[in-house]
Amino acid sequence: MIYFSATKRSTQPELMDDFMLQGTEMKRLLTDLQIVNKWLGGNQITLEGIETLLSNIPKTQTITILDVGCGDGEMLRQCARFAASEGYQFQLIGVDANAFILEEAKQRSKDFQNISYQQLDVFSEALSEVTFDICLCTLFLHHFSNSEIEVLVNRLQSKATLGTVVNDLQRNRLAFWLFSVFSHIFLKTKIARYDGLVSVASGFRKKELVQRSEAIKNSTSTIRWKWAFRYQWILKKNT
Repeated sequence: MIYFSATKRSTQPELMDDFMLQGTEMKRLLTDLQIVNKWLGGNQITLEGIETLLSNIPKTQTITILDVGCGDGEMLRQCARFAASEGYQFQLIGVDANAFILEEAKQRSKDFQNISYQQLDVFSEALSEVTFDICLCTLFLHHFSNSEIEVLVNRLQSKATLGTVVNDLQRNRLAFWLFSVFSHIFLKTKIARYDGLVSVASGFRKKELVQRSEAIKNSTSTIRWKWAFRYQWILKKNT
């Protein structure tokens, strides 16, 4: 049973949080996630956030972008294509705690010379050794508690030279119902159907993101609602 509450975020774990997920099961799940991204979109929200942070940066300057919880690297490949089409110079780094999904990411990104991957826990000291200008949190923060989010985003912002782009889910009863219908029609794996609903139930109300933003140091936040049932939270580092 997946519980939805309009007043508080779900704390139920997602099945995909099992870092031992691998092989055929993982590939079937990734296929389902591609279907979700194709029909419900979302990556453009992150790209728009990157553009906002780069509005006063010359395109000749090399920008290092870190994607935390990168999964199979799809967001990074989108960034690489975006940079090529718009004339930006990007170096792209993906980090994830799941070694198996990173191997898949490397295979899928082998034609992109400016993408690299590292296995690490974002709460570990290993993150302090990574340098970057922009951090991406795409469908990532809803995996954590409110206090963990504040600790993590403060840490990322302290390292980023330009800022952070958060792209995550709105906790909305209509979205919960619509995803339930969509998933039973289009998705093959029980994990994708289950985790999708848990993700929506773990998502955010705008006022909750505003509260989190007030705890982030040395940053100016902009929070906007985006289709389909997403929030774009841009944290620009104060200079």
